Amino acid sequence: MGERYSNGVSADMIEGVVWRKSRASSALGNCVEVAALPGGGAAVRNSRDPQGPALIYTPGEIAAFVQGVKLGEFDDLL
Repeated sequence: MGERYSNGVSADMIEGVVWRKSRASSALGNCVEVAALPGGGAAVRNSRDPQGPALIYTPGEIAAFVQGVKLGEFDDLL
């Protein structure tokens, strides 16, 4: 995965990435932000705590999650 990061790394320690959030996010800060990592994978952080911990996912993990979302497998969480 290129540079290696571990789960819980401070999000501000992940350099050279662009954090983004869904356009469906509210102005109240109830959002998560994602960033593509160099070499593949993704980091996820809480938008209310941008320097807080980030969760790190491999390309396979993030692909499986996105596919599950598209298939409606997590619709019961809404």
